[in-house]
Amino acid sequence: GKRSKKPLVKVNCAALPDNLLESEMFGYVKGAFTGAEKDKPGRFQEADGGTIFLDEIGDLPLSLQAKLLRVLQEKEITRTGGNTTIQVNTRIVAATNQDLKEKVREKGFREDLYYRLNVVKILVPPLRDRREDIPLLATHFLRLYSEENQREIEGFSSHVMDALSDYHWPGNVRELRQAVEVALVRAGGNLVRPEHLPITEKVPAMSGT
Repeated sequence: GKRSKKPLVKVNCAALPDNLLESEMFGYVKGAFTGAEKDKPGRFQEADGGTIFLDEIGDLPLSLQAKLLRVLQEKEITRTGGNTTIQVNTRIVAATNQDLKEKVREKGFREDLYYRLNVVKILVPPLRDRREDIPLLATHFLRLYSEENQREIEGFSSHVMDALSDYHWPGNVRELRQAVEVALVRAGGNLVRPEHLPITEKVPAMSGT
């Protein structure tokens, strides 16, 4: 599409305190608060013409949900401490691990924002329901951490993939990624073996090479 070579800006809505999230997303003007020594554009301006990815949008406070709805409807933002509106043309991609319909019923998420965001919906099943993805993801993470740690790890021993595929992964892909990183650190040779996996500590009967 036309935005494919434009900026992709990521915001983790759960990682920033509420009082910083607004200025991070919309920017601020000089003097808006202590330490604001100059104007600063927000993530929406940085993503102008491209895409902004709002991760964990279910954690977005209600006060900011109303402002985000305005951005979607009016295609404009106002920096914290400022009065001037700034036009932005940004595609929004949002993700959450929460049930937003339930949050709407509990008055924790605006219904109008939910339906405004819910244009193209992609459901990603938990990792335990798509076990065919586990070998591909595990191999990718092993290659990634091998390069980062300058380790020459050939791969997984014959029983490791069985262990990975049989585990229920309550923490989904993040837990798999962390398990592979821990295994690489523990591995003394050029193969990852079952005893290197942190998940085997939760499944004592597991053994093999």
